[in-house]
Amino acid sequence: MKSYAAAVLLLASTAISHPIEKRQAVTDVDILQYALTLEHLENVFYKGGISTMPESMFLAAGFSSEYYTNLKYVISDEEQHVELLTTSIKGTGATPVAACEYSFPYTDPMSFVALASVLEGVGTSAYLGGAGLITSKEYLGVAGSILVTESIHTSLQRFNLGKIAPANPYGTALGLNEVYTLAASFITSCPASNPPLPVKAFPGLTATQGAPTSQGIPFTLTAAGSVPDGSFVTFVSGLTTVSVPMTLEGDMVSAVIPDTISGQSYAFITNAMVAAGASIMDSMVLFGPAIVEVTPPSPTFDLTLEK
Repeated sequence: MKSYAAAVLLLASTAISHPIEKRQAVTDVDILQYALTLEHLENVFYKGGISTMPESMFLAAGFSSEYYTNLKYVISDEEQHVELLTTSIKGTGATPVAACEYSFPYTDPMSFVALASVLEGVGTSAYLGGAGLITSKEYLGVAGSILVTESIHTSLQRFNLGKIAPANPYGTALGLNEVYTLAASFITSCPASNPPLPVKAFPGLTATQGAPTSQGIPFTLTAAGSVPDGSFVTFVSGLTTVSVPMTLEGDMVSAVIPDTISGQSYAFITNAMVAAGASIMDSMVLFGPAIVEVTPPSPTFDLTLEK
């Protein structure tokens, strides 16, 4: 899992600056532009990988020819997502954002697939979190359709890395700023003509252990700044948001992973404890998110419940 660990650590690094604009309300066009920004990133990422690493390299790394075939379908999907969102934005009279320049830190097929798994997980969380902001039923249907495909991509990558694909019974939603904080770490520059996005990047938070961890295990984080005493580590996983006390040692923050956290989850340092069942408000976020991959325990179920 070394390559996966590197992917998590790099994705959780401090985000770069990017044109941002604070607005009182986010419009449907804003959401479409935000989604297109993410799809451009995935489209360029996948095409860059497959253009520099032939099938033989994936086979030598232990991936099957069936996986490589599926990978080509994923690339086609991402291209079609870009085309659909571009057309939809043009239909509103707005100018679609163009692709940016990116830097992706993979060096071989294994690190490429590891990063793909993380990116797809973030993309799925982005669509799930953004859906509630869409007012148009038509656009909501489009976003829901893409969400399903992104979740399929996520499962494909997780399975081929030997991780539990259905590691959480529920999807994990992230807000616009939370997703942007993660995605912006790969953006080196964007065209000046791109309209500003209604997002901002939070200060960075890095998980010092990138490899999958387990529930009940202490987890260490490094923040891109001074962490105030009395802060909390807040985890978001599936439908669960839970804050736990932290231990501060120098610039290192540690907390025990709750037993409700599973799969690709997200950790924040917040200035207050988030109430059970509540969402993290942007004003509460001091640092993060950092990606936390938590291996679920063995599944349990009741065979007597058949109805």
